[in-house]
Amino acid sequence: MSFNAYLSFNGNCAEAFAFYAKTFNGKINAMMTHRETPAAEQTPPEWQDKIIHACMTLNGSDLMGGDTPPQMYQPMTGFSVNVIMPTAAEAERVFAALSEGGSVLMPMEETFWAERFGMATDRFGVPWMVNCFKTDPSVGNCQ
Repeated sequence: MSFNAYLSFNGNCAEAFAFYAKTFNGKINAMMTHRETPAAEQTPPEWQDKIIHACMTLNGSDLMGGDTPPQMYQPMTGFSVNVIMPTAAEAERVFAALSEGGSVLMPMEETFWAERFGMATDRFGVPWMVNCFKTDPSVGNCQ
């Protein structure tokens, strides 16, 4: 069994996934527009080039998403995408990139469980938690 985040975007999925691929050194495996589907004839002209499905691999995990039609789109709330970085320097770099043009909910800092931890919502409306766990197993992180 595995779990993957599937993010809903307000028409800017392609831009977001290009940004995530650069930020996380990921690889986009799929980026399909509505025009490329059998349902293209039922899709309004202004929505043809919006993304119906995107998938990228980030260090063995998949991040998925797509553009949600305007009448169905709701801002992302009630969750965060948690990313675990191998070093404090990488955590700082990723947090800075995700924060640019977005909002910082908790600045990057040391916590009792993490060498570095911060929370931000990126410019696409995706809430993130960036972690670099301490190596001390007594803090109980999920590694």
